[in-house]
Amino acid sequence: MPAYAVAHLRSVDFGPAIIEYLQRIDATLEPYDGRFIVHGVQAEVMEGQWPGDIVVIAFPDLAAARAWYASPAYQAILALRTDHSQGDVILVAGCGANHKGADLLAAA
Repeated sequence: MPAYAVAHLRSVDFGPAIIEYLQRIDATLEPYDGRFIVHGVQAEVMEGQWPGDIVVIAFPDLAAARAWYASPAYQAILALRTDHSQGDVILVAGCGANHKGADLLAAA
């Protein structure tokens, strides 16, 4: 199943550290087949509040997402983002292509 790294960035100090982070992150994703599917855009809020931007990175599976985040290459640049932004990051498993809403009921 696909998996995703999702970041909700509420505040970013877009200075030299963030620029370096952006210049280096792609190389950390390549060994894990990670790719941006949403990157640094404001959401169109339909319900509630969502201040800031969203980033979504797709991976082949949750193991690849975990391995990327824990990798020495990503850990070497992580502080460039965390020291210059405020936000939350999660890893989440996706659904299969044929998933239906009612499938969740069968798992309960």
